[in-house]
Amino acid sequence: MLVLLPPSETKHTGGSGPPLDLAALTAAEELTGVRGQLVDALVALADDVPASRSALGLSPKQDDEVERNAALRTAPTLPAVQRYTGVLYDALDVGTLTKAQRAKADARLAVGSALFGVVRAGDPIPAYRLSAHSHLPGLPNLRAVWKPVLAPVLAATEGLVVDLRSGSYQALAPVPGAVTVDVVSERADGSRAVVSHFNKAHKGRVARLLVTSRAEPGDVTALVALLRRGGFHVERARGGSALTLVVPA
Repeated sequence: MLVLLPPSETKHTGGSGPPLDLAALTAAEELTGVRGQLVDALVALADDVPASRSALGLSPKQDDEVERNAALRTAPTLPAVQRYTGVLYDALDVGTLTKAQRAKADARLAVGSALFGVVRAGDPIPAYRLSAHSHLPGLPNLRAVWKPVLAPVLAATEGLVVDLRSGSYQALAPVPGAVTVDVVSERADGSRAVVSHFNKAHKGRVARLLVTSRAEPGDVTALVALLRRGGFHVERARGGSALTLVVPA
């Protein structure tokens, strides 16, 4: 089973790992060329702060993000699952996993990335700023950059794929047949609404269950059963791979 997580705009700074080594990342043979192209583009763009702000959607108060991009090749690294921050990663809470659970997280979790395409939980990466909506000068949009090389890598994944990425990251490289999860809130009168910001927290809890469980679901039916045993209210479209997670309003 592979669980694909969305990245976060914010990231922990620093780290204790060696500088970025693209050859040490997942799917290096297939993805290093594009990764290197994007890293070089971000480092070069960092020489022009106003252009960086425009391309990356930053305000002057976020110029430290530009400085991080300038240091992409020399900055220390952290395992990807520790680099990203925010409500999803707070709910996942890898710092409280046991050694065995952390090994399972490293085996089961991956993160979609505008800069790296996809990284496994343990892949060492520096702090950076680039989102799926960014448009780097002189390059096509990131969907056009990533889809030809990333889509085959993800499509070749063996076993069940649970795709928790947001729509913009799914668009970089869809995974045929992957299980997707939407989160809706249900009011006392039975009416429902799509959960926006806090859907990430619920997806983080799903991811935590999937790395702390001893079960190894091989299909959607087994996954639904596992989630329900874990206390989630899950609905499945008839015969499909799209799940709806229903939470109280």
